[in-house]
Amino acid sequence: MIQSESRLEVADNSGAREVMCIKVLGGTRRRYASVGDIIVVSVKDAIPRGKVKKGEVHRAVIVRTRKEIHRPDGSAIRFDTNAAVLVNKQNEPIGTRVFGPVTRELRAKQFMKIVSLAPEVL
Repeated sequence: MIQSESRLEVADNSGAREVMCIKVLGGTRRRYASVGDIIVVSVKDAIPRGKVKKGEVHRAVIVRTRKEIHRPDGSAIRFDTNAAVLVNKQNEPIGTRVFGPVTRELRAKQFMKIVSLAPEVL
């Protein structure tokens, strides 16, 4: 449940630490995004000499949310933080590493590169 103005951690080594959602992609009246959705973000905090700078606008894929994700088998999974991975126009990650666990739903949405870089898939 990420919407406009939501702040997220960055779960990769692209250089950004924190981003803010500007727009949820996928339709004119689309208000919320969940795991696996693409959003447009603004970099609010970045490390020195990173690939991205503060104030830049990028696309990102949501990899973790505090709002639980319900699965067809009846289970639900929830994380402590909201996190995203910055991607380019071809939906390939900007960074070369992904930190923390990601969900199985990313595999169904064809983000195989992010799934393979992640240390754990839940």
